[in-house]
This record gives sequence, C-alpha cells and structure tokens, in this order.
Amino acid sequence: MVILASKQAPGRFAIATGVALAACLVVAATGRGDDPPKPKADDRKVKAEADPLAPARARMVERHLVERGIKDPRVLDAFRTVPRHKFLPPDSRRLAYDDESIPIGLGQTITPPYDVAFMTEALQPKATDKVYEVGTGSGYQAAILSRVVKEVYSVEIHEPLSRRATEVLKEVGYDNVRTRAGDGYAGWPEAAPFDAIIVTCAPEHVPAPLVEQLKEGGRLVIPLGTRFDQVVHLMIKQDGKLSDQVLRPTLFVPMTGRAQREAAAERAKVKPKAQP
Repeated sequence: MVILASKQAPGRFAIATGVALAACLVVAATGRGDDPPKPKADDRKVKAEADPLAPARARMVERHLVERGIKDPRVLDAFRTVPRHKFLPPDSRRLAYDDESIPIGLGQTITPPYDVAFMTEALQPKATDKVYEVGTGSGYQAAILSRVVKEVYSVEIHEPLSRRATEVLKEVGYDNVRTRAGDGYAGWPEAAPFDAIIVTCAPEHVPAPLVEQLKEGGRLVIPLGTRFDQVVHLMIKQDGKLSDQVLRPTLFVPMTGRAQREAAAERAKVKPKAQP
C-alpha cells in the first residue's frame, strides 16, 4: 500500500496513516479486510470430543502390541481408536487397557488385546473383505475387524451376550457389523461366501460349514484343541481344501453347541482298552 502525504493537511495525514496501518494489520492476520478468523467447526468438534482414554489406548498399543511384534499399521490404528472399555461390564472397565482376559458373563470372557491383535493380523484383513466371526462375545473383536474390513458378520450362541454386543456396536456407530444369536458352527449361509473367517472359541476340529462358506483363496484363523491344549491355525482354502499353518499356543473358551456335541460323540467311540 502506498500512502501519499499532503503538505496542506499534516493532521489528516497522521490520522490516515494510523487507519491504514490498522487495516494492514487486519489484512496480514486474516488475508482479507474483514473480521479476524474464527475457529473452524471441525476444530471445535475435535476439542469437544477429545477422548480422555485415548492415552491409555496408545500405551496399550505400544506396550502390549508393538513391543510384542504386531506390525500391521491398520490393525494398530484400529486398537488406538476402538473404545475397549465400552465392551466391558461397568465394574471391570478400569482394566480395559490391560492385556487381560476379563469375564463378561455366562462363562465367557473378552479376549486379551494381544490375542485379538495377533489373530486379526494373521487374518491378513483387506479393506474390501467380507468376514465371518464365530463367537461375538463382548463384540470387541468384531469392532476391531470393522475398522479394517468392509463387512463383518458375527454370531454368538449366548443370546444375552449377542444382544448386549449389538447394543454397544450400535452405540459406537460401527454399522458395518451384522450380528445375530445362534450356533456359529452353521456359519451364515445367506451372506456367504466370505473372504475370511475368524473363530474366537476353540472347537476340536474345523466345522465343515465354515470350509464350505469360505471363498477359494480365503483365510481362516481358528484355535483348535481341547480345553487346555489349543493352538491357533491359519488355513487357506485351495482347490476346495484347507492348507494349514500352525501359529502359536493359545487358550480360548471351548466352542459349544454342535461342535461340542460332535467332539463328545467322537470321544465316546474310543473305548478304553480292557485291563489285563
């Protein structure tokens, strides 16, 4: 801006100079000659919605996941954002960001964060995947999956747990998870085939319907074994059959319903040898 002085009116020159300088300051601050900038609506929203438990989740991710070898950045981001405390009974929420298995009622537990992360990463989730989960439980595993895949279908055999998990998932706004109560052994035929299947309870053998409902090339992560002798497996469907990779020992609640009945029937066929 150029300011021209007038010899005939020095007083007016001083006033004009002051006004011009003030205008320059406003333009420099705002980029235009109107009101100073106001906080953006998004900035106000972020401040209003600041989560006081975000630091606890961040510590959980670093101490229990990153330091133990979880590497997938999308999986780690999911654990930083999903509010695990909301999936726990109120009197247990103080333990939400410890790496603990916590009772949720009806003899079931919420799986420790590391085990959830390990199985999620082993599933090799893709943003376009449709995933089937056996054992909704608290809903936390389904919530984590919902952040890294397109759709999640989850079945829980205990109707009260299914109902509560459904309510929490709705509360947190994870609307790409579909839930229902039933025996997860049977899968979800009308939604099949699935890109991936994850089982969060331990049968002794892979349920046949899960093999049928898995896409060719699809991945299955499942703990197999008896109550205190279980191993997590990653299986890939190739030419209609499952290739098998043993991953690590684990400890999940047994799969009940049809899987449990079949296991009991098989054991009954094996008669003990007669004593001499």
